[in-house]
Amino acid sequence: MFLENNSDLFETIAAELLDQGLCVLKNGVPEKIAKALQVQASAIQLEGYKQAGVGRGQEQIADRQIRSDEIHWIDGGSKGECEWLEWMSELQQYLNRRLFLGLFSFESHFAHYSSGDFYEKHYDAFKGQVNRVLTVVTYLNSNWKAEYGGELLVYGDVNKGQEKKVIHTVSPELGTIVIFLSELFPHEVLPAKKDRYSIAGWFRVNGSSKENIDPPH
Repeated sequence: MFLENNSDLFETIAAELLDQGLCVLKNGVPEKIAKALQVQASAIQLEGYKQAGVGRGQEQIADRQIRSDEIHWIDGGSKGECEWLEWMSELQQYLNRRLFLGLFSFESHFAHYSSGDFYEKHYDAFKGQVNRVLTVVTYLNSNWKAEYGGELLVYGDVNKGQEKKVIHTVSPELGTIVIFLSELFPHEVLPAKKDRYSIAGWFRVNGSSKENIDPPH
């Protein structure tokens, strides 16, 4: 059963982030939103997905030795995208009130992994770089079986010296959501044996200055 009460769900997320810096919830995304996003992710024409890059801004490059997935940025151009972004906005407001994180913006994209695609172990942010604070991963695959592979491996908190230990192996099943502090938990995506769809997103703080405007992406 999907958790429809946002307050209860958001409190669960906040409490686990406060306690562990990470939250994994199976069936955590409201069913209506998850199914709408699932339909859209698979309906996007192949030419609508583009090779994912490594790095940010002008320094971003495509390196299929590190990651081989394709992405499509979410901009609110459909009803499903708008509902997703509204839900993330509500979560952002709740976490700012509850945890005083100062989250300023949210960016996200669909990710399509064809058979054999992967993403090697990496961090979404690095200490001392004020940008991504929280990583959000949501899965959009019905009836996913263990033999299909494509799991997300989340490694332990770098601050605790656990970055070489796998602490969560997450199957990419519809509605599962994973949220964690971006600079603390390295993670990787194992190769899948069939098409695999997900959303990757990041809550950011405002890193703008007089010399540098910090856009979402």
